[in-house]
Amino acid sequence: MGIVLNQSLKNTIITYIGFGIGGINTIYLYPVFLGATFYGLTNYITSCANVIMPLFAIGMQNTLVRYYSQYKTEDEKSKFLSFTVLFPFLLIIPLLILGLLFYDEILFFLSKKNAIVKNYIWLIPFIGLCMAYFEIFYAWLRVHMHSVFGNFIKEVGLRLFSLILLIGVYYKWLSVEGFVYATAVLYFLAFLVTMFYAFSIQKPSFQFSIPENTKEILIYTFYIILSGSVANLLLDGDKMILNQYMHIENIAFYSVATYIALVISVPSRAMHQIVYPITAKLMHENKHDELNNLYKKTSINLQVVGGLVMLGIFVNINQLYEMVPKEYSGGILVVFMIGLSKYFDLILGNNNAIIFNTKYYRTVLFLGVGLVVLTIVLNMIFIPIYGIMGSAFATLLSITIYSLAKLLFVVKRMDLYPFTNQTLYSIAITMVLFLLFYFWQFPFHPIIAIALKSILITIVYVYLNYKFVISTEINAAIDLVFKKFKIK
Repeated sequence: MGIVLNQSLKNTIITYIGFGIGGINTIYLYPVFLGATFYGLTNYITSCANVIMPLFAIGMQNTLVRYYSQYKTEDEKSKFLSFTVLFPFLLIIPLLILGLLFYDEILFFLSKKNAIVKNYIWLIPFIGLCMAYFEIFYAWLRVHMHSVFGNFIKEVGLRLFSLILLIGVYYKWLSVEGFVYATAVLYFLAFLVTMFYAFSIQKPSFQFSIPENTKEILIYTFYIILSGSVANLLLDGDKMILNQYMHIENIAFYSVATYIALVISVPSRAMHQIVYPITAKLMHENKHDELNNLYKKTSINLQVVGGLVMLGIFVNINQLYEMVPKEYSGGILVVFMIGLSKYFDLILGNNNAIIFNTKYYRTVLFLGVGLVVLTIVLNMIFIPIYGIMGSAFATLLSITIYSLAKLLFVVKRMDLYPFTNQTLYSIAITMVLFLLFYFWQFPFHPIIAIALKSILITIVYVYLNYKFVISTEINAAIDLVFKKFKIK
């Protein structure tokens, strides 16, 4: 797992830097500089774009990763790369035409509760298209084992330039309305930069040729579209539904809470970039034992790292919310509910990569479609009653059920199992430390209190995980650090 650890470490560091910048934006800058209305609007537009992105990409980013290694000659690989870039236009063009034909109806539906949305509707497909081709060229880089650059653009670049734009709003170089349009430009630039870097890794030779295994690819692509739509609807669908029932400011309140909770999933996002193509290769070569070993390692490693992140968020959540405007404080319970759902998904390791590369993936994808319907129904039931809390509960219930279904599927069908005794020990350590630290408050400024408590909990958590050898790989990494600094 040398390359996995190497690039996963780099991706994790990059992703956390990005989330750190995003945290500054989310907690300090968006609420104050943009205000709840335009923060909610910006988040709504990008969330809608993320939901339609899988349709524009037609699943080519996953198809590219799965099938690229199966082509033997450089000519075959080049033709396949061309196919993955050009084929999405067969769906993009009809979708855009339909959007134009029914523009007035779409406009009325999306803006009936919040009229401010009306002037920015066209940005949704534009950003969705940029997101789609960014993901395709990012996959182009990943199959060549160059995942770090794309991850940097996605996690750091977009957030860093958003911070610069927010500073521009503060100094009145940019209006709040202009910020929304500038955000769309950022996604366009991210796509262009990633595309040109991908071309520098392997020069394109565009020719629309149909691969020999086209039928197999198209079937797989159809289900990947479903999968991507399911995942993105579970991630951002709640914000779309909130727009239909509540004033757009509530999307801002909900977005702050969900962003904080999403930090828990950072280790999974970082490791997935490099583990996915390795999983595809192991499955293609039918190396069951190696795959099972990888499954267990990714599960416990992510659980240890993700557990520390979750603890840091949960025990500091009250102090964290002291630093945002008071109207945002209703999102604390949202953080707990979304955070728990992310933690459960985290400890499943490379579960998604396994499912997407097996012939049995269709059953789970259809189940996912059913769960999206369930999510929508639950949101429609709970949002009018409990507001953003109802949306968080609907998301927690849906994601937990979906994650459990995927786990059972892999266990039963693939005879792969991610958990060991260490899984239970890790959960026990996390629960005990939460109970010890949550009710212990420092009487200092929130930033100082958060820093002190985070340092303490990190020391205790790392010590206990090291002492009980929860993860042999993490212990080996710690031993390496000790050896380097001659601590041990």
